[in-house]
Amino acid sequence: MQYRKTVRLKDGRECVLRSSTADDAKAALDLFLLTHEQTDYLASYPDENTHTLEGEAKFLETQAASERDVELLAEIDGKAVGLAGNHGVSPREKLKHRAVFGISVDKAYWGLGVGRALTEACIECAKKAGYVQLELEAVAENAHALALYESVGFREYGRNPLGFRSRLTGWQELVLMRLELNG
Repeated sequence: MQYRKTVRLKDGRECVLRSSTADDAKAALDLFLLTHEQTDYLASYPDENTHTLEGEAKFLETQAASERDVELLAEIDGKAVGLAGNHGVSPREKLKHRAVFGISVDKAYWGLGVGRALTEACIECAKKAGYVQLELEAVAENAHALALYESVGFREYGRNPLGFRSRLTGWQELVLMRLELNG
């Protein structure tokens, strides 16, 4: 899916939100590794990464050509600072109305509105794609993320007390959230 929008951040800088392309593979992969190193709230550790530059380029090319799924890159002054995307749960009839949302932002840019801008852009893209429900999972201790998701309309529908097993803190409870997009 194609998307492009420029937003003004809390500090006055402009942030470009756009569909990632195969040419963004290195920046996207570097950002993935960085953000997964910076926080214990994401689903993997950098040393578990199995993505290759070639594989990332193919993935981004597929997402850019998709009519329903999207992988967005947030850039400030040409630097990749955030990634977010929507991916359909399944093309099967009973599940094709659902998409999963994921996001990561470089910690150096937290609190500026990058996460909100990416989240709102992904919601816009999910509606355009015809999804009825957007879903996510977030670590219960991640109060800032939960507040953001609630502020844009996501609602909790359950919890998984053994959702993640952190190397640092042990079990992390996951909050399951959903956003109805079309009524």
